Amino acid sequence: MKKLAMFAVAIAAVAFTACGGKKSTQAAEETDSVKSFEQEQVEAKIKVELDSLASALGQLKQLPIVQDENGIKLTDEEKQVKPDYLLDPAVAENAVTLSEKYRMISALSVDKQIAALYDMPTDEYQKAIAKLVADINDPSFKEIQDANTIYETTQTLYDAMNQNGRINYFWQLAATSLVEELYVMTQNTDKFIASFDDEAASNVTYRIVLLIDAINRLTQYDSEIEPIAKAIAPLNVLNAISVDQLKSQLADAKEKIVSARSALIK
Repeated sequence: MKKLAMFAVAIAAVAFTACGGKKSTQAAEETDSVKSFEQEQVEAKIKVELDSLASALGQLKQLPIVQDENGIKLTDEEKQVKPDYLLDPAVAENAVTLSEKYRMISALSVDKQIAALYDMPTDEYQKAIAKLVADINDPSFKEIQDANTIYETTQTLYDAMNQNGRINYFWQLAATSLVEELYVMTQNTDKFIASFDDEAASNVTYRIVLLIDAINRLTQYDSEIEPIAKAIAPLNVLNAISVDQLKSQLADAKEKIVSARSALIK
């Protein structure tokens, strides 16, 4: 009888545990469901904000140093002094992760444009960019007539990458393009700044604001982009509204720009 009583107690305990376990499991599932819904709401809100930021970015003119028209004009004498600060196309082999490959494409696209400005050979840049594009295999790039102009990060490209679920890579492309352009400017500021007017100088400031804002928002659900946010955050010291201010601020921020470049392009 005593054994039966003990067995009954054991059964009751198991039943109680099972009931409690079921409630715990149900509660956990409900919590996960709430978290999932909240996450979806957060991501939807961020998505709307990113769309707005991308639209604003797409309306800005490219920096004069990469514009084919109304950009920098070099004399034959100036073209004789070739820049030694551009990336060697061979560094494309150092890009391993998907993020690194996207950023490398962006940087090499800018440098290819600068190399062409100095009448330097660009075939190796072309090959390196084409290989990276093939490796990435992003259907979004089909919306771009020339993959070498990916640094322009247009609204068309954003819409395509949005549709293909690659928004985070779009902002990495845009950030790398700007950092590489700023880096190039710090290497020959007097010459490159000559192609700017006050509107173009303010344009640089606005680009930085948009990029920092967008990438900070992305970190809320994409932890892998946090290093990018940290890399470009120091560039907020560039807040020029005139050519003179931009020139001065570029000189003061040179080390920050070099550091950002090193973080983005390894």
